[in-house]
Amino acid sequence: MGTLSAAGNGFLRQHFSGVGRFRLRKPLHHIRTACLLAFGLLVAGPTVVHAQTAQTDVPSFAQNGTLTVCTNPTLPPMTFVKGSDASKPEGMDIDVARALAERWHATLSIIPMDFTGLFPSLGAQRCGMVISGIIQLPDREKNFDAVAYQDTALTVVARANTAPINSMADLSGKTIAVQSGTSYAARINRENEALTAAGKLPIIIQQYPTEDQVVQQVLIGRVFAFVSQDVELYFRQKQLHGKVRIILKPDYSDYRHFAIYLRKNAQDRTLVQNAISTLEQDGTLTAYRQKWSISSQTEQALTQDNSAPAFNWGAFFSALTSMAFLRGAFITLAVALLSHAIAIVISIPMAITLNGRGNSLLKAVLKTYVSVFRGAPTLLQLLFIWNALPQFFPIFREQWFTPFLATLVALSINESAYQVEINRSALSAVDGGQELAADALGMSRRQVYRYVIFPQALRIALPPTINDFISLLKTTSLASVISLQELLAITQVQVARTFEFTEYYAAALVYYLAMVFFFLFLQKRVERRFSWADRKKASANAS
Repeated sequence: MGTLSAAGNGFLRQHFSGVGRFRLRKPLHHIRTACLLAFGLLVAGPTVVHAQTAQTDVPSFAQNGTLTVCTNPTLPPMTFVKGSDASKPEGMDIDVARALAERWHATLSIIPMDFTGLFPSLGAQRCGMVISGIIQLPDREKNFDAVAYQDTALTVVARANTAPINSMADLSGKTIAVQSGTSYAARINRENEALTAAGKLPIIIQQYPTEDQVVQQVLIGRVFAFVSQDVELYFRQKQLHGKVRIILKPDYSDYRHFAIYLRKNAQDRTLVQNAISTLEQDGTLTAYRQKWSISSQTEQALTQDNSAPAFNWGAFFSALTSMAFLRGAFITLAVALLSHAIAIVISIPMAITLNGRGNSLLKAVLKTYVSVFRGAPTLLQLLFIWNALPQFFPIFREQWFTPFLATLVALSINESAYQVEINRSALSAVDGGQELAADALGMSRRQVYRYVIFPQALRIALPPTINDFISLLKTTSLASVISLQELLAITQVQVARTFEFTEYYAAALVYYLAMVFFFLFLQKRVERRFSWADRKKASANAS
């Protein structure tokens, strides 16, 4: 009996003890998992909460890890090109943008462009902020939010021998230069309303695309004075060589602050305000002001005579051989060649269709295309494609749609409208009897065009086509308004940095003339190459 009991107990232990272990192992496994999960949450919880909190401190336009800023680098010391690389502007505005990007743990991306393109680009979401030494004004805040970061004052500047004036009314009947796209013209127009009401002559306003051109009008005596900001004049003291002086600082309450502009968003505005307040409190902004000499203590130096040489040959040859100018010339040439090649490809089938018989719907559409794109100004087409197109099709806001590509599209479309007429006229100039003769010989339609019509049309169309290309080569300078760093844009940036107008414009002129003369030479060679056809035709007619 004892042996049987022992055997039974052994049998039970052997066959059923595993069940017990299995039943115990499962709850122990759950307990272990729960403990590990709790420990993980305890350790990672603060990190997750911190990350979520940090993300709420970042404006929506920088939450993708990139802070994109639009600026016009022609207003030192706020934003300008200090060296030869126009794609890397410097100045207080750039330092502020860099500090904000660092605070928000984002990569800073700077997009230099013409002043008139800043707010359209912001509205089209090509950038998250605009910081470019721009006055905080109620009119601008109707469409965009603004956060002030630097005090400033409006100034009226004239030549050094000009006596100070007491008020804006003393400018009655005089000519004032201002930069296009700024608020200065609107401010002067309000003064003109008061002058007209008082029976006085209004102030005459002349607008120029860049600040350096505005200053130049005073230096050469074309206008009486120009309107700018005090911080710019303090910085430009050495460049202006004592040739100008501040004759008036009108006290306008709405012209006292530079501001960062962003799209309407209350939370984003608050976050930017908090960030600027922090930079002010920790002394960062004060350090930037000292770095860029933004101080009224330097106003006396404006009238010091530091005469510059009549022509700086060193600056001229430096520009002529600089990589910045070479790169700008290459971009200019590349845009012109590619857009003209695309225009030719587009225009040939259009010209053949328009030259055909009958009046189809397609011909009516093509005629409308030619009329519209020949009639609309090229600059307007360029701005429409760059600034208006993204509002209808958000895909064009992406990084792939670069200024180079936008320029290529705009100029190709515009140029194709002109090239259609050149090709159509060339095709029409081919004697119709030759086409009939080719048909009589049994040639197919493709063979007629390939062996009879196209060779003669090419000879006729080539000279005006090259002329049109030379014109297009110069038209590429319009692309500077959408921040394409072509030759003229590079030149203007360097002029704004140094105020050496003659030297840098002369260097740009050398590049343009070199490119144009090369294609004129090519045109003459091509014309001589095809002149045998004219001589042969003349001989045939004589016989």
